[in-house]
Amino acid sequence: MFNGLEHTAIASPDPAKLAQWYVDHLEFHINFTYAGNYFVKAKDGSMLEIIPSAGDRPSNQMKDPGIRHLAIKCDDFDAAYTLLKGQRVVFLTEPYETQGNRLVFFADGDGNIVHLIHREKPLP
Repeated sequence: MFNGLEHTAIASPDPAKLAQWYVDHLEFHINFTYAGNYFVKAKDGSMLEIIPSAGDRPSNQMKDPGIRHLAIKCDDFDAAYTLLKGQRVVFLTEPYETQGNRLVFFADGDGNIVHLIHREKPLP
């Protein structure tokens, strides 16, 4: 009956700008827009909906309650990291390895936490 996540929504003070950030930095493409909302789609078909925000942003720390990060998988960690570094992405950690996986945390154009990961073996 339930088939998985169709998309995750992010509220942004400038949805068009944040959607373009995902296009410019993470190879997403804008696949649908309506009434100030932008859907961006990754190569694997996963999507984000970027909607207009209202009010001030609450705390955005790695362990705050709620959804904490978006994990972006990559085929070549070194190339992806080098590309993001060259684009002056704001990194929140240094790259590290754990259990054969390589990862690094960074911020998107609005300061949301994003996690670049290359897994040695996909999760079951």
